[in-house]
Amino acid sequence: MMTTLALLDPSTPERLDRLRPFLPPGWLLTTAKSRDPQDQLAALERASFAITGDMPVTEAMFATPGLRAVHKWGVGYDGIDLEAARRHGVRVLRTTGSNAVAVAETTLGLILAVNRNIVRGHMGIRDGGWPKGAVASRAATLSGRTVGIVGMGHIGKALARLLRGFGCPILYTKRTPLPQAEEADLNARFAPLDDLLASSDVVTLNCELNDSTRGLINARRLALMKGDAILVNAARGGVLVEADLAQAIRGGRLRGAGIDVFSVEPIAPDNPLLGLDRVVLTPHLGALDAESFAPTVARMMENLLAIRNGTPPRDSDILV
Repeated sequence: MMTTLALLDPSTPERLDRLRPFLPPGWLLTTAKSRDPQDQLAALERASFAITGDMPVTEAMFATPGLRAVHKWGVGYDGIDLEAARRHGVRVLRTTGSNAVAVAETTLGLILAVNRNIVRGHMGIRDGGWPKGAVASRAATLSGRTVGIVGMGHIGKALARLLRGFGCPILYTKRTPLPQAEEADLNARFAPLDDLLASSDVVTLNCELNDSTRGLINARRLALMKGDAILVNAARGGVLVEADLAQAIRGGRLRGAGIDVFSVEPIAPDNPLLGLDRVVLTPHLGALDAESFAPTVARMMENLLAIRNGTPPRDSDILV
């Protein structure tokens, strides 16, 4: 009997062709026609398994008869209704740590782009100008600056390692501090969030989105930051109150920001961060890495095949 695997993110024929060599024998790969909720449900009608990248997975989707497991392509699972999955007996997995280096490098890239005014310089030349003088007063170096990392999981640790070459003192905050030996290895020191914000020249958001982090960085906390500090969000859009950040930038309370994730994706045309010249925006590309495609897909198929065969999937990847 054929086993159907549905891609919930609408995919091109070329992408499906890239994925098919990884399928176990006897598996059929399909994709949703669009992001519309009805097309999402239709994609699951005959599927035993599903993979989602950015698409939410709702109660109605988990209620689909015959659905056995949903695998997140990546790490963040805030769009997946885990309680609904439990109610309907559907397994949920993710590829823990698979995109940590890519997201850490994107975070570092945004820090440098904002500090060095790279995007503004590029756009000025593209538009026929030579904006050297205009960007000079806002240019800053990263070396030796204090970096505060909100969330010291796989991504935060990868970022801390990248920052070693810049000689940056590192503060971090998370629910449970790291062991002292790991702090020493990363040259990182734990600090409560408010203290981290007040002491850092660069603040990066690299935490999960959940009930405790939703709206974590708001007007009150932005007001704690140094006036010449910058903020980078490569976590999830919901961790940051975008309107509060836009107001802080417009009011000169912060020097700039780099944002890769948004509360609504694709970005809404009325997003308050659009059009601000001290903000660098990228389209949630942090986790993208062509070289990680094969190992990540192979890992997902390994987990799903384990569930198909009634054997345990990789323990670190299990959410439900």
